[in-house]
Amino acid sequence: MAVATTLDREQISTAKEETQLSVIWRRFRKHKLAVVGLGILCTLGALALTAQFWTPYDPTVPGFNAGVQSFASPGYVNPNNGNVYIMGTDNIGRDVLSRLAYGGQVSLSVGLLCTLLVAMIGTIVGSIAGFFGGFVDALLMRIVDLVLSLPFLPMLLALSVVLGPGYWTIVIILTLFGWPGTSRLVRGSVLSLRNLDFVEATRALGASNTRIITRHLLPNSLAPIIVDATLNVGGFIVAESSVSFLGFGISEPTSSWGNILAGLEDVARQAPLQLIWPGLLIFLTVLSINFIGDALRDALDPRLKM
Repeated sequence: MAVATTLDREQISTAKEETQLSVIWRRFRKHKLAVVGLGILCTLGALALTAQFWTPYDPTVPGFNAGVQSFASPGYVNPNNGNVYIMGTDNIGRDVLSRLAYGGQVSLSVGLLCTLLVAMIGTIVGSIAGFFGGFVDALLMRIVDLVLSLPFLPMLLALSVVLGPGYWTIVIILTLFGWPGTSRLVRGSVLSLRNLDFVEATRALGASNTRIITRHLLPNSLAPIIVDATLNVGGFIVAESSVSFLGFGISEPTSSWGNILAGLEDVARQAPLQLIWPGLLIFLTVLSINFIGDALRDALDPRLKM
């Protein structure tokens, strides 16, 4: 008994009280691929954010045979001025490295901004539908069904014609088609929580509906919302790149990974390796985000003890 008491005291004295964030981080670190993905994502984000400080050339100005429809392979040295193009140039002589760095700013910002807007709209709609139920729930979910039934590509073409291709056009389109999924997720989470004892107790104490939703229901629904938002970033980056590749997204001279890939399509026969650079960045970014999302799903799951 004395030995057990001594051991208990030692365990109590050596135990470290962990905060919720430290528990989540400890669980997250167990996913090695997610840690690697986080490092890759932070590196790419830092390089894109500081592009104006380290890129060698203006991404919009042709530097190789200025204005001539020509390209250079990786490592080319311009004999006229000695300029070195580490990743080569595109079909009109613009430096691919500089365009990729500035394109990262656009592609990553589109992914993050669309995710933020989708999370806000989806959370508001889903929480209202799930909490009030009845007619309100039915009305909002029919709106969700209507948006989900819209054909993406024809609507994309129509909105691009009306609004014109550009940064805000692609943000509006992706947000329009992205929020219904988040709203359904939040609605399901709120539905599972709204009749629990702690919600009934809060209501009995006279709390308003707004307070119950914002202070009690949504904080307990954060885990699935965070995971969904993380995975949405990668999805929106792929969507933006695809739409820009087709010519209906980010338009020249603004760079994005999608329209860079489209521009290099003209030189694919002469230099197929040129297509690797933007495709590789899209692949690494989305793969890293998916690894992070999977790790967050496990780290935020209270049922797992890791």
